Amino acid sequence: MWEDENKHKTIQKIAYYVLYTVWYSASLLPLWILYIVSDCCSCLLYHVIRYRRKVVRKNLDDSYPELPLNERRRIERRFYSHFCDLMVESLKYFSMSEKQIRRRLQFKGVELIEDSYTHGRPCGIFLGHYGNFEWTSSMPLWVDHDRCQCVQFYRRLDNKVFNRVLEHTRNRWGSVNVPANESVRYLARYRKEGKPFIIGFAADQTPWWRDIHYWTNFLNHPETPVFTGAERIMKKFDMDVYYLDIQRVKRGKYTAEYKRITTTPKECPEFWITEQYTRMMEETINRAPAYWLWSHNRWKRTKEEWIRITGGK
Repeated sequence: MWEDENKHKTIQKIAYYVLYTVWYSASLLPLWILYIVSDCCSCLLYHVIRYRRKVVRKNLDDSYPELPLNERRRIERRFYSHFCDLMVESLKYFSMSEKQIRRRLQFKGVELIEDSYTHGRPCGIFLGHYGNFEWTSSMPLWVDHDRCQCVQFYRRLDNKVFNRVLEHTRNRWGSVNVPANESVRYLARYRKEGKPFIIGFAADQTPWWRDIHYWTNFLNHPETPVFTGAERIMKKFDMDVYYLDIQRVKRGKYTAEYKRITTTPKECPEFWITEQYTRMMEETINRAPAYWLWSHNRWKRTKEEWIRITGGK
């Protein structure tokens, strides 16, 4: 049994180094070449494989019924182009230098974050799957490591090899990857140590049935279930709350601006913070819809089904 376990670990270790080498080597290609690959993949996904086209089309049609059909289809095609750009940009990120990432993703409003952690305040950051959200893990390059710690939650992948590669990508600039199910324990430890932390919450996806506690209007869907766990954690640890507004400037270049929501989360009414984030996320998407993750089946849970499954509790 011990031999089998050791053999399994050895195979996983070899697989990791092989994947790492291949991934790193591919990431050394210049972006202009990777964008050619992206253009080819975009045509393949859209016209041949038709990857989640029914989901993307339904999401766009339901969210923007007032737009002419040709405009919705234009957004649809641009989404697939951006989706493939995101894949090659994430690949490139694996080997990008500090100078390269600083040039391609500019953070704005950092002085607000500095003001918070200078006064010993932890920061909770709302963001969404918009623009190049993967590159935002470079935030540690813009803050003082001696005075605060950047943290990001993640869900472990079933494939341990891919999980290790993903962890390497996301913590290479100094962020700490924290498993989502261990979030409170880690944050409690940081608070006990007296070191302010900055943590991001990508809260624009679909919560599990038992995690649904609040419904709101989002992108023309009157009854959209939203995550409220981020708000509860922010209140528990009395964080300064921000929204990270990501914009695509042009291909391969983005800005991410911090906008303060509140510095007194415990005084805010229940779900007020979540509602503010939802409205700000909606504004970001409406400004340039093609750069949101439309391939996610965001509205697959209905309130009627939720009541049937949970009893409305």
